[in-house]
Amino acid sequence: MSLREALRAAPLVEDVPGVHLLAVGHGWDVVRVPADAGFLALARIRVAEERLGPVLYDRPGERLYFAVPTGSRDAWAGLPVRLLSKGSWLVAPNPHRSEERFAGWRELPDDERLTAPATLRRALEERQINSAPQPEIVAREERQEWKPSNAPVLTPTSGASPRASLPRSARHRS
Repeated sequence: MSLREALRAAPLVEDVPGVHLLAVGHGWDVVRVPADAGFLALARIRVAEERLGPVLYDRPGERLYFAVPTGSRDAWAGLPVRLLSKGSWLVAPNPHRSEERFAGWRELPDDERLTAPATLRRALEERQINSAPQPEIVAREERQEWKPSNAPVLTPTSGASPRASLPRSARHRS
C-alpha cells in the first residue's frame, strides 16, 4: 500500500481537522532528519534526479521525514537521524490541505515510490556544496598622489592662447 493510500485510510487526529495518524512500519518506514540537513539532502536528491518517495516537513519540530522501505535499520548507523518503524506513529496532514502551522508534504508521489536508503544516506553524508567559486580578489592599482611634477600639461595645439584651452567657467574668473 502506498503512503498516499495509507494516508487516505488513516484515522483523523481528534480536534485537529485534516491531520491523520499514520501507523509506520507496514510497507514503509520513516527516517527523521533535522530540517537543515534534511533540506540539503532533499535538494541533492532532486538535483541528482534520484528516485524520491514521500517527504514530510514538520515545521514546529524542525524535522523532515523521508519514507523508505522497511528493513533498513543498519543503513542509518553513525548518522544523526532516527528510524521510525513498526510500533511508531506519524502525525501527517491531509495532502489536499495546506497547514501553515504544520508545513506539510514536500513530496508525495501518486505511486508506491519510496526513497532508497542508499540514496538518502549518500545525500546526508555529502559535504556541503559551495554554491559558487569565490571570486579572486585583485588589488587595485595604486593611484599616484597629485604633485606638480606629474600634473598633465595642457599645451595648445594651435596658435590660441593658453587661456583659450581652459574650460569656459575658468576663463571668466580673472
